[in-house]
Amino acid sequence: MPIPWRMIGVSSLAAAAFAGAWQFQDWRYGRQLAEQSRLNAEAVNRQNLAAATAQQAEQDKRLALEQRLAASEQTHYRALSDAQRDQDRLRDRLATADVRLSVLLDAGDVAHACAVPATAGTGGVDSATVRARLDPAHAQRIIAITDTGDRGLIALQACQAYVRALAPEHFE
Repeated sequence: MPIPWRMIGVSSLAAAAFAGAWQFQDWRYGRQLAEQSRLNAEAVNRQNLAAATAQQAEQDKRLALEQRLAASEQTHYRALSDAQRDQDRLRDRLATADVRLSVLLDAGDVAHACAVPATAGTGGVDSATVRARLDPAHAQRIIAITDTGDRGLIALQACQAYVRALAPEHFE
């Protein structure tokens, strides 16, 4: 049987055409994959840039908050140390009898209870009120109580400032 050279030629030609078409298709597909890969890389880069920007903004906010809190802490520490110094100075003045604490008395009750002079001394502020001096030990206890109260108020102000610094949108 004779080999049909024509048939082999046509088959070879068809196979070559098919192979060329396959390579063209493969080349097009490769190009599409490369384009898709490039677009995905750009999208990932944009997301990374956005995330880095957001992270930097959060770090800036945190740093600003830390600076505000540090300034607030210094302010309240200064107020606390000033109050402590004033209390110590008052306590020292009471101990050296440089200053005496006195209380106002109701003139009606004093007239019935005891004989306290109704006129103030030469250094008195009130001219028609009746005053009684406190025992120095009682005066020291009163100063200690007011010192504790002052410290509590300063601590409360510090806590309020801290909360306001953490959540300023709730206090505007």
